[in-house]
Amino acid sequence: MPPLARRTWLFVPGADERAHADAARSGADVIVLELEDFTPPALRPIARSLSGKAFHMWRARGALAAVRINPFATCGAEDLAGVARPDVLMMSKVDSPEQVRRLEAAAPSGVELVPNIESAAGLVRLMDIARASRRISALLVASEDMVADLGTERSRRGEELAYVRARFLLECRAAGVEAIDCPYTFRDRKGAVADARYAKRLGYRMKSLVDPAHAEPINEVFTPSARELARARKIVKAFEAARAAGRDRAKVGGALIEVPIYAAAKRLLHR
Repeated sequence: MPPLARRTWLFVPGADERAHADAARSGADVIVLELEDFTPPALRPIARSLSGKAFHMWRARGALAAVRINPFATCGAEDLAGVARPDVLMMSKVDSPEQVRRLEAAAPSGVELVPNIESAAGLVRLMDIARASRRISALLVASEDMVADLGTERSRRGEELAYVRARFLLECRAAGVEAIDCPYTFRDRKGAVADARYAKRLGYRMKSLVDPAHAEPINEVFTPSARELARARKIVKAFEAARAAGRDRAKVGGALIEVPIYAAAKRLLHR
């Protein structure tokens, strides 16, 4: 599954087999065996032992199998040694490039790395973190831990994370890695869809989530609609015809189409 096709990243409690099965049926593109906050320390050995069965089930449904381990300062080494080989390896609470380099050295060959940025320190060091390993395919920005680090409270509208989400996306784009938006941690479907639409307007192409019921509606938000695709095709056709005729721009529906708009339409069609 190429990076741009990974619309939804669903976090699942590591030791809950029923949750593993629910995740397999959710339609999420990437399913993450969560060994940090979703798995109490006493249950982590069980969660690690269930990873092989869970990964097989998720892959059989067409999803990528990922795992999020704890930092090496706690039990990350035990997590990594105890789980089956994932497609994607995530680490929580990354705030320095040194953590990434250590993760790369310990990770199985060929496994993608996705550090999770969950603090102000991690955000302001994002560029160095993103460049610490060529195996990094994406970065993820957290919600609950980030809010706690900022000293504020989580809300459904998410105003407290507005700057964090915008800056995170900007820096990921500059670093050349994909940006995974923070999860909407409330149960209502309407709010989850609204939050995903806001992320899409910012420029995100994928989002993390914690409720399997939100996977399908969020997938729909991040999948180009028939209307969007039709307009993109019209833009590409009109612009290429204009250039062939020696003109610098085209008009579509009263809008002037210049190179950046043409390039954006091509990227949409590529997705």
